[in-house]
Amino acid sequence: MTDNELLLAIGDLMDRKLKSELQAELQPIKDNMQELMNRMTKIELHLENVTDKNIQFIAENYAPASKRYMQESAKIESMQADIEVMKSVIREHSEKLQKLA
Repeated sequence: MTDNELLLAIGDLMDRKLKSELQAELQPIKDNMQELMNRMTKIELHLENVTDKNIQFIAENYAPASKRYMQESAKIESMQADIEVMKSVIREHSEKLQKLA
């Protein structure tokens, strides 16, 4: 075997050894990346299937609830005005009854 062939064989052996060592060092990084990708996929699925649907449900129910609140609020204000009138009339009647008694 010539010196040139020997050098090529040594170079080839070192390349394979470096590749092997590099792959061994990169494997944990690849594993971590895969785990992160899996977690990200789960988060995306959760956002799409749970969070987005809940937000949509809240939005769909907000407008009708808001309208009901506005309608009931107007009714309550009207009832408060009626109660004030009734209190005034009861007060007047009580005074008139006290005078008659």
